[in-house]
Amino acid sequence: MVQPLSNSSGMKFLIFGAGAIGTYIGGSLALAGNQVVFVEQQNMVNELREKGLRLDLTIDERRQTKDAFSIAPRAFAIEPSLEEALKFGPFDVAIFALKSFDTIPAMEGLKPFAEKLPPILCLSNGVENEQSIARVLGADKVIYGTVTTAIGRRGAGDIVLEKLRGVGVAAGHPLSEKLVSALDKAYLKCRLYPDAHSMKWSKMLTNLIANPTSAILNMTAAQVFANKDLYKLEIEMLKECLAVMKAQNLEVSDLPGTPVKALAFATKLPLWLSRPFLSRAAGSGRGAKMPSFHIDLYAPRGRGQSEVKFLHGAVVREGKARGIPTPVNALLTNTLIALTKKEIPLEEYAGKPEKLLSKLAG
Repeated sequence: MVQPLSNSSGMKFLIFGAGAIGTYIGGSLALAGNQVVFVEQQNMVNELREKGLRLDLTIDERRQTKDAFSIAPRAFAIEPSLEEALKFGPFDVAIFALKSFDTIPAMEGLKPFAEKLPPILCLSNGVENEQSIARVLGADKVIYGTVTTAIGRRGAGDIVLEKLRGVGVAAGHPLSEKLVSALDKAYLKCRLYPDAHSMKWSKMLTNLIANPTSAILNMTAAQVFANKDLYKLEIEMLKECLAVMKAQNLEVSDLPGTPVKALAFATKLPLWLSRPFLSRAAGSGRGAKMPSFHIDLYAPRGRGQSEVKFLHGAVVREGKARGIPTPVNALLTNTLIALTKKEIPLEEYAGKPEKLLSKLAG
């Protein structure tokens, strides 16, 4: 028999995954008095049912604490299957922040429960996840969102807030304003955005910087930007994305704590003038971590998948549909996919920027 969650005047959230973002968002909502149910793999379920969650949010001065928050297992629920989790329903909103390559497989698992699922706030990177969700659950079940806050994961259910920026939610859904209010009350610094696609493409623009080049060349973002030819490549890559956005009549939008308009403006400046700004942006956005594509490619048990085809690849696809050349994004996408699939060895381009640049020249 399902035990009811503690009484609360807040909203009831279903969280897909207790990774870094899921733990941060779900844990923050639970701390604010909302009811939270996670869906996770069995091994994570057992561990988190025993020890609970730990959120180190000490850099957020509004919380006025020098100690991490411990959330006891009784303060939330976590289940190994969606069928079990839905027994705690009905839910107001679900939070979805999986990797883009996991979206379509996840939708196959959600399809049998479509009628019981609440609207889903999608915080995943990329610009095509919401459409994938809508094809399975219906457009009325999708709320466009984005998260710019940087979170570190120390272990299962144990996260640290590295850089507080915020969360964006697109207007237009009946729950949008209520959701923004709930997230903001949970100290998540949430803002409402009038144009969903401008918001999502603006976020993707920030994800592109020094991401595939770092993975392909096995170099840090700082090393990429220190090379003037690679820096020029980065600028051309961003310009292609901006041209594709313009063709769709999308506006570059500043996101919580993230001056995306300044990033776009920097691509119009002389290279010597823009490089210091973009170097800082690339570094501060990720803290001490390597870019995500590098982490995925060099993971000890590599997953054999990369989000590059859903980020830079999306720029290429949309550019092709609108007659806009995107040779840099195409080169980076195809090269990283080949590395991911082990069609070429990791050492092929590692530390060899000239070899990568010659592919574009050729």
